[in-house]
Amino acid sequence: MHFRPTRAEIDRDALHHNARIARQLAGDARLLGVIKADGYGHGVLTVAEAISEHVDAFAVAFIDEAITIRNAGFQQPIVLLEGCFSDAELPVCAHHNFQPVVHQQQQLDAILMARLVRPLAVWLKVDTGMHRLGWAPNEVQRVHDELKASPQVGSVTLMSHFANAEKHVHPLNNKQLELFEDVCAQTESQLDMSLATSAALVSSAIDMSQHNGHWIRTGILLYGDNPVEKAMPLPQPLKPVMRLIAPVIAIRDVAKGESVGYGSTWKAERPSRIATIAIGYADGYPRHAKNGTPVVIRDHEVPLAGTVSMDMITVDVTDFAEITVGDEAELWGPNLSVARVAQHAGTISYDLLTNVSARVPRVTR
Repeated sequence: MHFRPTRAEIDRDALHHNARIARQLAGDARLLGVIKADGYGHGVLTVAEAISEHVDAFAVAFIDEAITIRNAGFQQPIVLLEGCFSDAELPVCAHHNFQPVVHQQQQLDAILMARLVRPLAVWLKVDTGMHRLGWAPNEVQRVHDELKASPQVGSVTLMSHFANAEKHVHPLNNKQLELFEDVCAQTESQLDMSLATSAALVSSAIDMSQHNGHWIRTGILLYGDNPVEKAMPLPQPLKPVMRLIAPVIAIRDVAKGESVGYGSTWKAERPSRIATIAIGYADGYPRHAKNGTPVVIRDHEVPLAGTVSMDMITVDVTDFAEITVGDEAELWGPNLSVARVAQHAGTISYDLLTNVSARVPRVTR
């Protein structure tokens, strides 16, 4: 039971809706639903249940996340995007059909020396320009051949990751695509490959008609946010899945010239009415949100007024006399996109969604 009304409402129908759009955009490609980081903060089991009929497999960051999903009864293959951290994980992967990414030599050596109950499906990461994880293009054929020759390996899927897929035009997109296509040609991989993510799916970074049968990784799109600068028209608008809500717990009058909050960063330029809302950075609301960041109360947008505290924020409600204690404020959701809030906070929607803390109950509806 929770007495504090602050909560994150999770819209299961919106998850279904967004997953159907991703499925439609992917065409004949296979769809990998990315549900790492507790389903981007939405609750991984809620997300897995809602999207399972629309995706061909799940993806998480590491094996602990995968075990949670498998223990809940989901049977889809699960890709481990960071691969394995130790040799001891490989038998678990073989038993549960977890599919590790292989991006460095120690992981490769561990697989080649393992003795497993059944062969692994592995994903071979190619560094085409992101320079975070993966093998240099000139190393890939060797690694690919070693994996294909191993009795511990049942299949190999080549993958890479765009660094700028959200950009409508970026020179690195073409360079990465060319490098990846060259590697695929060298290894004679036709369908076992994955390059596109949510951003690439709704941008012009790749030609989707050329990716029939390939794996498309979709993450943020599932949760209702479009990450690209200039997206192509979608079959239907995405629906935000999370609605973050908190109550107004106090209202006070502040004289002209008085300040509000830590550091006195906001000063009243007129006699003002300030509402205090029960949410703060301990709940995941960004401390670096600037004065003026919008909040919605009673269908009115009101601006943040003062530094975000651990448990509270303050907003200027001077222009709306009807706002009162007990009203619910929407911090983001259907009436206020998380992307707008992220822009005011100098960050991205992924950051805000995944940082909603455990003390904020998720309420599925």
